[in-house]
Amino acid sequence: MTTKPKVKKFRVRRGGPLSAMADGARRARLARQDVDEDDDDDGFGDQRFPTAAPHAPDTVLAPREVASETAIDSIRREGLTGRQLRMARRMAQRNGMAVTSDFDAVRQLRARGIDPFQRSSILELVVADDGDGGQGGAGLPARTDLGAQRLPATIKPAQVPSTEVNAPAETPERLRARDIMRIQRDIARRRRRRMVLMGARLAFFVGLPTFLAGFYFYKVATPLYASYSAFVIQKAEPGAAAAGQLGGLVAGTTFANSQDSINVQQYLQSRDAMNRLDKDNGFKQAFEGPKIDPILRLPSHATNEETYDLYQRMVKIGYDPTEGSIKMEVIAPTGQEAAGFSRALISYAEQQVDHMTQRIREDQMTGARQSYEGAEKKLAAAQEKVVNLQQKFKVLSSTIEETLLTNQITALDSQLNQAKLTMQELMSNPNPPQARVQPLQRRIDNIEARIRTLRNRMTQNTSQGVSLATVQSDLLSAQADVQTRQMMLSQALQSLETARAEANRQVRYLSLSVSPVAADHPTYPRAFENTLVAFLIFAGLYLMVSMTVSILREQVSG
Repeated sequence: MTTKPKVKKFRVRRGGPLSAMADGARRARLARQDVDEDDDDDGFGDQRFPTAAPHAPDTVLAPREVASETAIDSIRREGLTGRQLRMARRMAQRNGMAVTSDFDAVRQLRARGIDPFQRSSILELVVADDGDGGQGGAGLPARTDLGAQRLPATIKPAQVPSTEVNAPAETPERLRARDIMRIQRDIARRRRRRMVLMGARLAFFVGLPTFLAGFYFYKVATPLYASYSAFVIQKAEPGAAAAGQLGGLVAGTTFANSQDSINVQQYLQSRDAMNRLDKDNGFKQAFEGPKIDPILRLPSHATNEETYDLYQRMVKIGYDPTEGSIKMEVIAPTGQEAAGFSRALISYAEQQVDHMTQRIREDQMTGARQSYEGAEKKLAAAQEKVVNLQQKFKVLSSTIEETLLTNQITALDSQLNQAKLTMQELMSNPNPPQARVQPLQRRIDNIEARIRTLRNRMTQNTSQGVSLATVQSDLLSAQADVQTRQMMLSQALQSLETARAEANRQVRYLSLSVSPVAADHPTYPRAFENTLVAFLIFAGLYLMVSMTVSILREQVSG
């Protein structure tokens, strides 16, 4: 029956015995750092190392040793953790006990009535047992000061265990060296196990997917041919007037046609272009059938969405704003099909460019053309009016008629004056001859009547017709209208020509810089590059998942 030793606490004085005890405990803790493991496994088992001295078959253990081994076996079956065993060893060292293992430390502490798992300060000292004769278990002389307390013994440096089978009697140092070697072997075994497990995980999560990807790219994937082409959207050079305006600053740069190039790029990437290409060149049919691998192959009755997804992968179009050019890459199972698809898409782009500028040109030409046509119609109506007046009045020209009447009146006036002079000569005779006077008088009367008739014809309307003044007024008005319509027609024609020139400046041209050519060798798939990319992707995913799992495990265990 053992009694529980008395425990007293003291303060540490610098340079005193308790400080020396603390230094000794610290050195002992540093010496044990090589053997401490994690809290989940203590690292000690039931097996014995080859360097340990086994009992001879005919060796009979003492009853005390049998009881000690039985107690240690029962302690092993308790399932104590490594932390608890280390706490027991530290407490046994503080109490000056010579122990052979952590389980022996638990046994001796329990034999003395001390709870090996009770947390205590390193400064607590245990009173020596009365049966020890004033000496500790380590053979140190007891101290008489401070209640006859003594410091714990320091641990001697470990010695390498002997390789001989018949080793001398086991000592604490040899047992400690044997435990260290066993722990080191266990650590190495666990490291090898972890390396094997990590290799298996890498092979399953990274190596196997990479192998499958490489097998597909090298053996299964259908060889695809690419056809490259490049073209530029150009605009007609502006005239001198337009070049002097603000718009002439960007007329020769790539920014002038950037919007048109972007519109053409969007059209070539649209479903409309895909439908036209399928209708004209059989885009769906090119990717159907057993000649295409299962991943790339289109089903026999593929929908437009499935075809459009494949079209976006097979037709790659990009616009380079620095050069102002559109670069296109078309991929097909054969080189001839790729070149044919590329040429068809370029023709669609040309039609789209013409369609974009056609409305602008038509809007500019419509007004000018309508104005010109209206001027032509009005001029024709004015000319027809003049002809109708000429036919109505039976006068080719009022000026000519006026000239004729004026000449006639002038001639009659001359004859009238001549006849009157002759009449005056005859009447100057005392006895004028009546035979000559009467005819001359009738002539003068006739000439005067004729002159009156001609004058009335010029200014007065008669039953025979309208006056020359009315005819001249109508004809001059109609002729002036004709002249006005001719001037308006000339202006409309000039406006039409101006609009036509402006419309020509709005014309866009597609200039092909790189023509599509059928490739001799397949361009895709790039097996090595794709396999390397797949490896990097799977490795990155595995690294991210493993790091996440490790962090979560630490959070849960902490």
